[in-house]
Amino acid sequence: MTKSPFPQALPPLAKPTTPQANLPRGACDTHIHMVAGPADFPLWDGRVEDPAPGNFDDWIGRLRLHMATLGLARVVAVHSILYGADNAVTLAAIRCLGPEVARGIALVPDGADDAVLDDLAVAGVKGVRLNYVHGGILSWEGVKALAPALAERGMHVQILLNTHRHMLEISDDIRALPVPVVIDHIGWPDLSLGVDEPGFQMLRSLLAEAHVWVKLSGAYRLCDPPYERADAAIRTLVTANPDQCLWASDWPHLMLADATLPDADVLLNRFLEVVPDQSHQQAIFTDNPARLYGFS
Repeated sequence: MTKSPFPQALPPLAKPTTPQANLPRGACDTHIHMVAGPADFPLWDGRVEDPAPGNFDDWIGRLRLHMATLGLARVVAVHSILYGADNAVTLAAIRCLGPEVARGIALVPDGADDAVLDDLAVAGVKGVRLNYVHGGILSWEGVKALAPALAERGMHVQILLNTHRHMLEISDDIRALPVPVVIDHIGWPDLSLGVDEPGFQMLRSLLAEAHVWVKLSGAYRLCDPPYERADAAIRTLVTANPDQCLWASDWPHLMLADATLPDADVLLNRFLEVVPDQSHQQAIFTDNPARLYGFS
């Protein structure tokens, strides 16, 4: 076998530690990535790394352990750019876990046709993702063109962006889109700028107006353990509108760059400390994802 020219991602911890508190019944991790080796699913030539070793069954086992240890009943598999626009590994995970447990977010290129969107919707995909931070295969103009077709299928748009770089630029477009918009990873702000930074304040306003949902995830990409530098941003968003907030682990923590591989339980426990209100936890872990992703 030819050696891959790409670096290999670190595997997630073999078993995260047990959370300090039980999550609400039906809790959902709204952002995980399903991966498997190239013998099972071909990797995209434009990727920046390879996944850690393991076949599909190995990775499903790791995911089930992640869910069981943290007390999660449901997951949303966000398709990884490691596989380009071939969503096969993500769709396989949805099929394997079943419709009571899993939903998906796909990657599609600009101009994806109705047949592609129909097939994704039938398979349990609830949205498509645009990546402003790393680039990818879908543009903002492409999102705006696809939005009516997504709306017809009950799908939404998920965006990875930097609030301090992109939020002001696209806020008017977000308000005009006919589909829900989900912002990844707390808006990936520059924490050194504080919560009064104009782009982050725009995110807060859009959230308060229910124009966006926000995933309160990815703190390990923004600051070092124990992640307390992200507390103010998380509190600000939950205070703005807890009914449009979601929680996610970002497991298995691909494309780390300068970040340290986290223990998903440490991330979870920190979040529970920052958001101790049980009514907010019920909304963020269970009720909100059930409403957005169509879990019964």
